[in-house]
Amino acid sequence: MIFPVYIKEDSKIVDYFAHIKFREVFCDEDACIIAGSEELMKSYLSELCDGGSYTIKKTRFGEILSGIKQGGAYAFDKESYIKFLYIAELNKIGGVAIQRFVFRVS
Repeated sequence: MIFPVYIKEDSKIVDYFAHIKFREVFCDEDACIIAGSEELMKSYLSELCDGGSYTIKKTRFGEILSGIKQGGAYAFDKESYIKFLYIAELNKIGGVAIQRFVFRVS
């Protein structure tokens, strides 16, 4: 990805993630799962694990970019990816893959 120096909408809340402790994030293998709403995250937690001890938090566009710059992997659901892609295009961030769906609970 190519990142501009100034990021518009850097602090815009775009999605939700879940964690147990500071470093124990809800993941699909090695990728942090990002949901488009708190309700969607709750449904993923209930389908993929017990979900009881996770805390759901809002995440900002700039936080996701920071994680990507540090080599982090993210699994977006359709709703969150649409929001992420919109802001990425607004900032002319190159190298963002466009996919039909990214993360789906089977």
